[in-house]
Amino acid sequence: MTTAESLMSPELFFLGIDGGGSKTTAVVVDSQGHICGHGRAGSANHHTVGLETAVDHLTEAAVQASHSAGSPTPLSAAWIGVAGLDSPADHELLLPKLLPLASSIRLTNDADLVLSALDSAVGVALIAGTGAIALGRDRSGIRKRASGWGHMMGDEGSGYYIGSQALQAVVRAIDGRGQSTPLVEGLVSYWKLSRPDDLLHQVYHRADKTDIARLSPLVFETAQAGDPVAQGIVRRAAKELALAALTVGRGLNFSGEELPLALGGSLLLHQAGYREAILRAIRREQPLRDVVLAAEPAQSAARAARQLQGNLAAW
Repeated sequence: MTTAESLMSPELFFLGIDGGGSKTTAVVVDSQGHICGHGRAGSANHHTVGLETAVDHLTEAAVQASHSAGSPTPLSAAWIGVAGLDSPADHELLLPKLLPLASSIRLTNDADLVLSALDSAVGVALIAGTGAIALGRDRSGIRKRASGWGHMMGDEGSGYYIGSQALQAVVRAIDGRGQSTPLVEGLVSYWKLSRPDDLLHQVYHRADKTDIARLSPLVFETAQAGDPVAQGIVRRAAKELALAALTVGRGLNFSGEELPLALGGSLLLHQAGYREAILRAIRREQPLRDVVLAAEPAQSAARAARQLQGNLAAW
């Protein structure tokens, strides 16, 4: 390209933002998909930190990334995923305040960003961290989701689910109503309790949802050591996540064909044995292709914004 042509055709840049409940990450890529800039800020969940703070954090991360890329806002296109974006009202509240960031914007829940790791964002995304959800989109644009109902009504297969199942198994073992398990000693040691009965005060007066979810590594370790109680918990959790992914796939136009699958969330990214158990369960019912670990949602979102430019807002 000549100098004159370069001046007439400025470089295009694309933004991806993963606005989570604890932190916000932004990535800018160029027209070839190469990473050019990064940005970070605090929580983007407006239900938790307030609308003004959430918008400030999203904007701060985007501006950092665009400045490091050498391209001021507005960028060509952006895919922005935000925790707590669960209704049309949330969308209408946030979108107008983010319009200065890019000429074309796709604003979704942060869970949708895992789909951006798949070609044309078509397929199923399965996410398991503290919570769990499966969602997907087929080539005709039909969308479906399963699970993701929160820890009180669902999120089967999540860290919270595994932790809560472990607590139930432990109290049954303490009472003698259930099978003995080293999870009893494991939980007492993990929480530095004087005796098993102290679990009552710990769970109801000290622990929150995240604390319960953080018990899941202990369950995985105990299962790997051969405890049948812990193994049963992990097995049931894997079956639940497989069921959620298969339910979404069946509700979309993927019957009789290989299912593109993206995996996200700390459990699926970092617990390899758990991930493989889930994939085996899915493959018993439906063949898979393009299984992708979405370790950097902001990065894949930026590249998807580049790929879907012009059709991003309608996606």
